[in-house]
Amino acid sequence: MKIDIERLGLKNVTIDPETLFSFPEGIAGFEDCRRFKVFHEEGKTTVFWLQSVDDVAVAFPIVAPESLDIEYQIELSDADCALIDLQDAKDIAVAVIVYRDEAEGGKIGANTRSPVILNLNSRKGMQKVLQSVHPTLLYRAR
Repeated sequence: MKIDIERLGLKNVTIDPETLFSFPEGIAGFEDCRRFKVFHEEGKTTVFWLQSVDDVAVAFPIVAPESLDIEYQIELSDADCALIDLQDAKDIAVAVIVYRDEAEGGKIGANTRSPVILNLNSRKGMQKVLQSVHPTLLYRAR
């Protein structure tokens, strides 16, 4: 499969289907986007892109929560574990979607209430909506 990723200036990128993450329920607001590839811009390994291959116009910048001094203790239900075929907690990677908040003067914001959970073994993912986290936090761009 080949796609163009205009946001990163990449044309005719070959995607190995074995490297895709499947999101059985999609991402909130983008439930029809179920297959994603994780990319990063050359030389920029702190921000990754969760790029939909079902709709190439859909991509989310994601970062490791530690890079924003956020530490999660997320409890996944049995249904969550079944959804992403989770057998071992060490197979999990957690990321948060970040964005530029123009209403706050261009500060970088992070959706801390709905982290992305990736099972690196099964290549399945989900967005976990957390009830007991403070609202989205804003961080100063570096």
